[in-house]
Amino acid sequence: MATTNPPLLPISTTTPASQTPSTTDPATAPGLRFFLSRFSDSIRRSLSDRRPWSELIDRSAFSRPDSLSDATSRVRKNLGYFRVNYAAVIALCLAASLLSHPFSLAVLLALLAAWCFLYLLRPSDPPLVLFGRTFSDRETLLGLVVVTFLAVFLTSVGSLIISALVIGSALVCLHGAFRMPEDLFLDEVDSVTGGAAGGLLSFLGGAGSTGRI
Repeated sequence: MATTNPPLLPISTTTPASQTPSTTDPATAPGLRFFLSRFSDSIRRSLSDRRPWSELIDRSAFSRPDSLSDATSRVRKNLGYFRVNYAAVIALCLAASLLSHPFSLAVLLALLAAWCFLYLLRPSDPPLVLFGRTFSDRETLLGLVVVTFLAVFLTSVGSLIISALVIGSALVCLHGAFRMPEDLFLDEVDSVTGGAAGGLLSFLGGAGSTGRI
């Protein structure tokens, strides 16, 4: 008598959820790394053009201006020469104001995170989906602009930023009016003007083009 083998049943293997390889967005992580790298490079390149702080606070170079036109001329020349240093002074005033008001600092950090992860660093495909609704790039940009306007100008954040910028600008103008620019090498101003301002903001263009691919 011939023996018959039992039919073979298909065996399915399931991988536990804990062992399933996690996939990350291929554009967000590299875009964030590129944004941070470009931002740090821009800051480092801009700070490399700063003048020595000892030259900025040289007590022997201070004198009272003879007239308002003389003070205006001094401010214009010193602003071109100490551009990066003055920007750092204004940034320090803004940082001190924000650190003394944690709520305003938290609002600005939340806005920055929203702009980065919802628009600047997010790939355009697939579109943004929130609360079961799909938003186009134009709708996302419009919503971020409206939220930023409401958060800045309808809260204490706007007045805090404006007051810090006014204080920093007043310090810069006061220093520029009393600092004699005769001993400065003003022939280097043109190269500094283009290099510092362009280097500090150049990361925005690269980050935007990377995130919107």
